[in-house]
Amino acid sequence: MSQVNAVNVEISVLLGRSILPMQQLLRMGRGAVIPLDAKTNDEVWILANNHPIARGEIQISDDRIAIQVTRAADVYDYMAGGT
Repeated sequence: MSQVNAVNVEISVLLGRSILPMQQLLRMGRGAVIPLDAKTNDEVWILANNHPIARGEIQISDDRIAIQVTRAADVYDYMAGGT
């Protein structure tokens, strides 16, 4: 069990997605805004080593941001770009 405890897992949070033409992407510079398909109250995806494991909600307290896990991830929704 000690070997399992020594394994590091990268956790990342996906706020939303966007599809842009390459031409628009190449013209972007400092201050560019990329529109996402997410709304303010949408759940975010929680990924472990780039694999969806859960959904969550953004929590803001003072100047700290955290994610509260709300449910297990549906991998098929993730692959389809679902919410």
